[in-house]
Amino acid sequence: MDIVIDNKPGDSNPAFAATGGQAFEAGRPTIVFIHGGGLDHSVWALQTRYFAYHGRNVLAVDLPGHGRTPGPVPATIAAMADWVMALLDALDLADAALVGHSMGSLVAFDAAARYPSRATALALLGASIPMPVADILLDAAENNDPRAFDMVTLWGHSRDGQTGSNRAPGLWMTGGAVSLLERSGPGVLYATLKAANDYSDGLDLAGNIKCPTLLVLAERDAMTPAKAARPLADAIPGARVTTLSGCGHMMMAEQPDEVLDSLISIL
Repeated sequence: MDIVIDNKPGDSNPAFAATGGQAFEAGRPTIVFIHGGGLDHSVWALQTRYFAYHGRNVLAVDLPGHGRTPGPVPATIAAMADWVMALLDALDLADAALVGHSMGSLVAFDAAARYPSRATALALLGASIPMPVADILLDAAENNDPRAFDMVTLWGHSRDGQTGSNRAPGLWMTGGAVSLLERSGPGVLYATLKAANDYSDGLDLAGNIKCPTLLVLAERDAMTPAKAARPLADAIPGARVTTLSGCGHMMMAEQPDEVLDSLISIL
């Protein structure tokens, strides 16, 4: 679905969101899915169709500079959250449920915390605040070194995810992840990793969140370890936590059914 976002008079920008195979329909409850840094809407392919065929509008967005949405990449998590709100405005949506993964979880969190009346539910996958990024990864990404893609892929999957245990025959999880990251433009991965690394004050906003909230964590997540999410879970009023056993950071691919079941419970 192509969307035109009007940031200010005379300044219109195109955006893209996948709709889960169903047309957007005014009046339906809407769920916005927000991908992680350097990725795009396709990471949600195994979850979004369910909601699209069960009475929800699905908007699996491509953030600016990713996928089919032109850049530049917003420099901060707050700017990305503002972009999501502008996208809702472009579609005349008063509110929506927000789902985010990795860096996208920070975007969803920030949007729900600064615009609490516009978030009907919040699901944060692979989330922590702060979300520190290793210097070796930041340096490689800043220099557009392909090893940055390898690091994200290696650290982003559990051992099982790297050794052919994919439940979907014919899909290669690590190869697919590297290929998707390689399609990102120069500087995109660095900009998003830096934005996540710099987002350190978000816990101060957690008390603003008024909607039902779920954190979906992964037992073998090497990028945002489950234990690192505890301060965030404790700071959000009434937040629930579920942990996926044996799963890595790229949980939507490694354990798609378990992720979907978790999302159904909150959405």
